[in-house]
Amino acid sequence: MGTGSQSSNTLVVPQANQALDQLKYEVAQELGIQIPNDGYYGHMATRDTGAIGGHITRRLVQIAEQQLAGQFK
Repeated sequence: MGTGSQSSNTLVVPQANQALDQLKYEVAQELGIQIPNDGYYGHMATRDTGAIGGHITRRLVQIAEQQLAGQFK
């Protein structure tokens, strides 16, 4: 297991990393939450990081539903 701020999550599609990072910043901006420039989230409120993660998950589910709906028309 990694130490510090290193994530143990691995992406199934590594090319999605940039899109997910962009989505994180978009969601944070919509919620009025400032993401630390240094990338360290340890000083952020758990509520804020949870809100960002929850909104990202909702957005990803919405995108997947739209793509599935388009496939089965």
